[in-house]
Amino acid sequence: MRRIAIQKPSLMALYIELAFQEKVLSTATAFVFQSGPRSYLITNRHNVSGRRSDNDQPVSSTGGIPDKILIHHNKIGGGWITKTEWLIAEQGQPLWCEHPHWGKTTDMAALRLTDLEGVILIPYSLEENSPILIGPSDYVSVVGFPFGLKSGGSMAIWATGFVATEPEVDHDGLPLFLVDCRTRRGQSGSAVIAHRCSQLVQTGNLDICLPSQTRFLGLYSGRVNLDADLGFVWKARAIKEMVDSIP
Repeated sequence: MRRIAIQKPSLMALYIELAFQEKVLSTATAFVFQSGPRSYLITNRHNVSGRRSDNDQPVSSTGGIPDKILIHHNKIGGGWITKTEWLIAEQGQPLWCEHPHWGKTTDMAALRLTDLEGVILIPYSLEENSPILIGPSDYVSVVGFPFGLKSGGSMAIWATGFVATEPEVDHDGLPLFLVDCRTRRGQSGSAVIAHRCSQLVQTGNLDICLPSQTRFLGLYSGRVNLDADLGFVWKARAIKEMVDSIP
């Protein structure tokens, strides 16, 4: 049987559905980060809160606010398995966490995962350990589910664009940079990565196969406005600060 090589980031992106009771309000993207024994789902704050971060208005055209999230996880043994996590506790407080300093200004949220039976986690690392250098005009990918589209089951779709601002500089005084990429609804919560595929390098009489390299850059949260292809990317360090602050 022919073996198929699948790039890992295609499986690391998780398709999510935001629901109130039994009604799905919207779909989006998320990914997993592990901190010690705990596993967290990382996505945008506006996905889990159901409200825009800039004006607090409902995201869904129905006006509904989600109380649960359906996560299409990778399944042990292959395929996918859907798990439901609550977003709101019985007392009414949110079960997800935001950045301890920036709050809703940074459109990020972390939700601790509680039901992982039968699930295989493929997390991103928030530690800087990649040799890939990134600067303005370098190409990057937003890996998620535009318009709720999925490939080959629940594998993500890659939208590729370019770094638009200096990644080391905080745009507008916030821990983010901009990318120039044609993204659409449903990709909110996507990981933004620099991914360089395997290549064969000839050195004298030797052919050396270099493995794929992936550098996690941040969390995509939407375009600056509806007329532009410029989008926000919240930096990896800000996500790490958020997760590290969770007691």
